[in-house]
Amino acid sequence: MSDRISYKEREELPDSVYGLPERREYPMPDAAHVRAAEAYFRYCPEELKPKLARAILARAKEYGVDVESPTVLDYANKSLRV
Repeated sequence: MSDRISYKEREELPDSVYGLPERREYPMPDAAHVRAAEAYFRYCPEELKPKLARAILARAKEYGVDVESPTVLDYANKSLRV
């Protein structure tokens, strides 16, 4: 899969590959798209950032991608803090 997903390809993707499946946003069907989701993380609505960050980390682990963004890492851990 290339780094660009056509509308038709996007429609065929299962909800499970999206960082925000209820909105079908931030598709991550491969390592390149995990990196893209990390890069576009700042555009995510504030209230959804912890959920997206955890999804990015989960998909990154699956594809062997090192998440380098301290912002993504911080949001992923936000819900775990007291």
